[in-house]
Amino acid sequence: MRRTLVAFLAGSLFGVGLTVSRMIDPAKVLGFLDLAGDWDPSLALVMAGALAVMAIAYRIRAGRSAPFFADVFQIPTRRDIDARLAIGALIFGTGWGLVGFCPGPAISGIALGRYEVMVFVLAMLAGMAAQRYGPWRMSPARVARAAGGGA
Repeated sequence: MRRTLVAFLAGSLFGVGLTVSRMIDPAKVLGFLDLAGDWDPSLALVMAGALAVMAIAYRIRAGRSAPFFADVFQIPTRRDIDARLAIGALIFGTGWGLVGFCPGPAISGIALGRYEVMVFVLAMLAGMAAQRYGPWRMSPARVARAAGGGA
């Protein structure tokens, strides 16, 4: 129950941060991605703030044997870049650049009740289902290897 509460609070904080920074506004995101046009660098400040918080958290983690609310740290061990990762990144980046949404902000944006957000989230869920259940899906053993779990 405690882990669930912490996850809920962390997710809520994340959603509020996305809303306050306007990362749930596709026009704001597309303005950030438009380097050749009317570039809006303000989201770089959001990213810099996130990196600063994570740098502090990483230093705190270095002195601990386990997280505050879990039994073990789950840190990936793989560092290679394979074709699957590169293709996935290209697909993700293309979708983000076309519509100005990525998964976190889109889910937070559902609260706005905007039609295009709902369409995006449904399309995202369909894509996730296609990846999970399609003929190209990864076996459980391959998923474990990709996560750095051996086997």
